[in-house]
Amino acid sequence: MPDTDVWVGSWRPHRPRGPIAAHYGSPGPKYALPGLTGISKHDPSKFKAPEYSFGIRHGDLSAEASPGPRYLIPYNITRAGRDGAPAFSIYSRTKDPGRFKGPGPGQYSPERSGKSIFLSAPAYSLSGRSRDFRGNLTPGPAAYMLPSVLGPKTVATTTAPTYSLCGRSKVGSFHEDLKKTPGPGAYKLVDPGIYKHKSPQYSMTGRNMMPGENSKKPGPGAHHPEQVTFTRVKAPSFSFGVRHSDYIAPLIVNVAE
Repeated sequence: MPDTDVWVGSWRPHRPRGPIAAHYGSPGPKYALPGLTGISKHDPSKFKAPEYSFGIRHGDLSAEASPGPRYLIPYNITRAGRDGAPAFSIYSRTKDPGRFKGPGPGQYSPERSGKSIFLSAPAYSLSGRSRDFRGNLTPGPAAYMLPSVLGPKTVATTTAPTYSLCGRSKVGSFHEDLKKTPGPGAYKLVDPGIYKHKSPQYSMTGRNMMPGENSKKPGPGAHHPEQVTFTRVKAPSFSFGVRHSDYIAPLIVNVAE
């Protein structure tokens, strides 16, 4: 370098030893966070408001539209439309739509709309009986009869017990044969305590006497305190038994000659 006063410091322009990021262009804001507006590529971690769309008006189905697979499709209908030569039809000229006749101001009667707008009391009318009811013979008030409240056959009230006295029949009774009459012993005496107030009853049992001196009691000699071993320590006791065997014959002293 011819002039060294232009540069400040010890740095001088030189060839870089490796790649420097400043020499390359960055992608810019293309790779940013997903947007929060609209419906396309909305941030899934943020709340999204409801969206509404305006659809187009669907046209009326014409005769050229083929039905679904559930119907019998004609043989000349393909996926591209109707197959064959074009067919045209001649229709009559349509009539011009007539002029709309709207009601004029004089067709309205606001003075007659009182009951429709304002509150009014109910109104009733009395009309004659229609022709359909001429043949119907409805019962009058005298055709109804309330049930009786006297006697045993009442429906709506409670009745007291009723009794009747009738004569004794002579057919098959004791008047034909006096031997069939029961005697005095044929009747059973009924205890009056069943149908009358019964007085209290008491019973007298024998006196239970306490045992006197005639009972047998153990005397002083019947007790052996020295043989009691439950309340004191007992010394061990041993016994000497005899030698015996099941095969030894018994001792025979008296032998008959």
